[in-house]
Amino acid sequence: MEKSYFCSLISTKMKKILITIMAVLLLASCGDKQPKGTADPTEKPKKTVAVPAFNADSAYHFVAKQTSFGPRVPATQAHADCADWLTTKLNEFADTVIVQDFRTKLFNGMGIDGKNIMAVFHPEAKKRIVLCAHWDSRPFADHDADKANSHKAIDGANDGASGVGVLLECARLFKAQPLPEKLGIDIVLFDLEDYGPHQDEAEKYYDDRVNYWALGSQYWSKMPHVYGYKAYYGILLDMVGGANPNFPKEYYSQGYAAWVSNKVWRKAADLGYRPYFTNELGTMISDDHIPMNQIAGIPTIDIIDLHPESSNECFPEVWHTLNDNLENIDKTTLGMVGDVLLHVVYEE
Repeated sequence: MEKSYFCSLISTKMKKILITIMAVLLLASCGDKQPKGTADPTEKPKKTVAVPAFNADSAYHFVAKQTSFGPRVPATQAHADCADWLTTKLNEFADTVIVQDFRTKLFNGMGIDGKNIMAVFHPEAKKRIVLCAHWDSRPFADHDADKANSHKAIDGANDGASGVGVLLECARLFKAQPLPEKLGIDIVLFDLEDYGPHQDEAEKYYDDRVNYWALGSQYWSKMPHVYGYKAYYGILLDMVGGANPNFPKEYYSQGYAAWVSNKVWRKAADLGYRPYFTNELGTMISDDHIPMNQIAGIPTIDIIDLHPESSNECFPEVWHTLNDNLENIDKTTLGMVGDVLLHVVYEE
């Protein structure tokens, strides 16, 4: 009713003026239209980002090389030899390599030396992403079905070496195909992640005020390789080399950095990896990403293979057993994780 009354107040002359204006506008808009299939010359073309192809064979070679030294248990010759090789190899790819020597205390009170190894790309860039994994291996096969193996050190092909292998291949590609100019990457290889107490003695050393695991990342989170270091976000790789993996969104990752895991899982889905990067909430895992979130204040997620149906807690059946060896590393899984990582980084 209100609208009808308003229209009746408009004079015939005014109506003619309005009709004329509308006709001019209509003609002008028609003249601006481009013929179908013709590009607008004033429109800027969309930027396409070239993402290098991840080489799963190369990543597998890097895993094999690490295991060839033997179990990489801190304070052993194998550990020292592997540290030298990792440092030399990263020096071939990165702008700068930093070895962070540190001393810390184990669950039993014994002091021990560790080495965190950092590879820096585009050190001048303000926007930085941390990609990380642990490079040491477990001194105890305390989940092995054969109790005679319980105190033997493991190869840690999946638990440690797989994540490092993927990151080494990424580093090689960062050198071959430079990263976006304003983006800096720091690859951090943590030591002493896996030297927690033996399963049979876990209760004896339990203290909810102390985390006896992830000692290298605890140290780095308090004393990063650059004073006042900040990063946009971090991605941790742990056990990313087993066949038929299940990568849910780890519980703490969602709590601390849901936007990061959502970004990564969306990219995995876009690349066709949804059956493996499941859009489900995983269990709580105490890993290197916890101190990174809590101490360093870097929103960090954990890409980790979790199996709720496993007889070995929620981890792959080979976890903390002598079967965590090169025979159980799957190139397809390495390739999938590496592909996702490269797309996330280069398309940032």
